Order: sequence, then C-alpha cells, then structure tokens
Amino acid sequence: MGKVMARWRPRRTMRVQSRWHDPPGVPAVAWKRYVQQELPRRLNDHWSFLHRHCVDHSSHLRLGRLLHRLAHHDLGVQESALAELELATQLIRVGLRVTFLPESQARTADLECRLGSERLFVEVTAMVGSAERRRLPVRGIAGEEPGEETDRGVILTHRILARIRQKAKQLADYCDPVILSISIPRADLLGGRQGRREQIQVDLKALAGSITVDLTKLRHLSAVLISLWDVEPLPSRAALRLANVEIIERTKHQRIQPRVRMLVRNPMASASLSEYHDASIRQIL
Repeated sequence: MGKVMARWRPRRTMRVQSRWHDPPGVPAVAWKRYVQQELPRRLNDHWSFLHRHCVDHSSHLRLGRLLHRLAHHDLGVQESALAELELATQLIRVGLRVTFLPESQARTADLECRLGSERLFVEVTAMVGSAERRRLPVRGIAGEEPGEETDRGVILTHRILARIRQKAKQLADYCDPVILSISIPRADLLGGRQGRREQIQVDLKALAGSITVDLTKLRHLSAVLISLWDVEPLPSRAALRLANVEIIERTKHQRIQPRVRMLVRNPMASASLSEYHDASIRQIL
C-alpha cells in the first residue's frame, strides 16, 4: 500500500468545502475530484467508507484535512495521515463507532471509539525519520562502548521506545483507556523512498519485552499497537511467551498488509482495555 501512495499527487485534483450550516445528517465536508484516476483505488475506498460512517461535523472536517496532508511534501505528514485513515477504517469494520476528534493547540488523541457505553481513545503516529536521519551514525546508543557496532534492529527498538515515551506525554490526561498506534513503513527510517533498502532483522520478543517494561512506567497508556512493514523477524530464541502480547507475522509477499503487527497491553494500566475492546483490537491484527 505504501508503494501505491508514493505515486499519488493529489494537490491539484480536489477541492474541500466546509459547510457549517447544513442540517443534521448532511456531510460537513464535500469534495470534488477533477482527475479521479489519479486517486489510488484502495485509498478512495478508505476515504469513502469513512465519509459514510463518520457523519459528525468534526470527523468530516478532519477527513478533509487528512486529504490535504496526503499531498504534503513531508513524508511523515503523508504517512501519518495514511495510517490514521487506514486504522479508522479497520476499527469501524471490527464493530467500533469511530469519531475523529477536533484538532486543537492542546495535543489530544486522534480517534474516539465507542462500543456500547464503553469508550476508548486512539493516538495514531507514523515513524519515517527525516533527511537528517541519514547522517546519524549506526552507533551512538546510550550505554554503548566507543567503537562497538550496534545491531540495526536494536537501534530500531530504541527509536520505537523513544517515540512511545514522547507520545505518552500528550496522552497523560485521559481517564479512559488509551491506545497508541505506531506505523513504521520503512524500518531504516531514512526519511525517503529513494535508495536501496537494507533489510533489518528484529527480535520481536525482545521488542515486546522492552515495550512492556516501559509501559509499566506509563500507566495512562493502556496498550501500544505497532505495524512494521518491511522488517525481517528473527527466529525466536526463547519459548517464553508474554501473556500481554499478541504478534501476527505475515510473509514478505503480502505487500498490502504490514509484515508484523504487534499489540502490547500495559499490565499496569490505570485504565485497562475492556474485554470487548480487547477482542476488537485483536481482530485488527
């Protein structure tokens, strides 16, 4: 899916209009595509699906902004918008009622999900690195001895943990369960799609264990959902299985789905996922 998105240049193909005074039930955002064949079919399906199911004014305004972000020059902005559209679609398909939360100066979650009377918040982010990331040395992780080469899978793990800690700061005020969803289109985090990819091998159990340890210190986070698109999972070295972790691996030929999806629940969460929310999230994997 990521490869398809890279070829889309929609800045000149659509117009977004906000209608503040429409009666209830009328979409708050209307859009016109002048060259519809330039819009990837898969993305068109996601957007149209969400436009039908998220009928509130806030959601339609957010959907219009996400369209513009998909045309942004910054790859991180594009991938974050794509990850948000994709995850919202999946959440609705597993039975949750999804609302896109309004943007404000105070950093908040992206989605509010309801199942009956139970509520869940979701923050969506994508890790793509930046141009400066290309110049970062492969060594330099804290605690490493000078001259010691660090495995790239370990570096990726450290960067994932850093992103979790960073995002956790903006979600500290929620009393309901909160899930942080992280999409990683390129494991090398080079901040672009050019150049030769280097295969990065990741010990998934070690990654899940490190996230679990960090989550015990971030009790307001209920769980972390991670989508890794191009990693190579290392063979498991231990028979130990963490009860709070669900991992789904796919073959490298399944391009439209992440190679690995991982759900890590926080065993010390102040607001744990309900049984129904947990079952719904596991269906996404």
